[in-house]
Amino acid sequence: MRMVKTSSVKIIVTGDESWVHLYDPESKQQSKEYRQKTSPSPKIFKVFSSARKVLLTIFWDREGVVHTEFLEQGNTVNSTKYVNTLEKLKARLQRVRSEKVSIIDHDNARPHTSLETRTALVRLGLRTLPHPPYSQDPAPSDFFLFPKLKDYLKGNRYETDKDVKNAVLSWCRDKTADFFADGIQQVVRRWRLCIEWDGDYVEK
Repeated sequence: MRMVKTSSVKIIVTGDESWVHLYDPESKQQSKEYRQKTSPSPKIFKVFSSARKVLLTIFWDREGVVHTEFLEQGNTVNSTKYVNTLEKLKARLQRVRSEKVSIIDHDNARPHTSLETRTALVRLGLRTLPHPPYSQDPAPSDFFLFPKLKDYLKGNRYETDKDVKNAVLSWCRDKTADFFADGIQQVVRRWRLCIEWDGDYVEK
């Protein structure tokens, strides 16, 4: 459980990475029109996402998206790459949130917690929300933003990496500040539930 004041949600900038497929099909269920009352339960036909995908890195706060990056398949986010992302994030924050003090909220993935990254965070003057070493409390992107984004993309087929990138950016631009504020505010609800359950609360 994170020990942080709920007032801190006003200055949280949260970020994470997730794969975005060029085609993520919807599950197909046998139509009810062709089933009799005595027929067995409808079957779910297994479908598979396309092999082609890009890795989305996104940072956002209660006002909207602050920074996005895409990494083509075959590349990975290591500490050096993540530090480069943090440098770009810092520059972006100075442009779009110049008068705002920010706290970075990311999970305990190795590139986020390595010595190289921690040294860079100090150099850049970026504070982070504390996480217990084995915390199952995910960043808001995991339980809020990514599921909604992937629901939007599901069933659409994109021909190129550029097409799916544009779709992601378009979806982000269409979201209001209220949408992002709601996502950040859900962190407070999780903190409270975690306190009530004495640290045992986990929500998928």
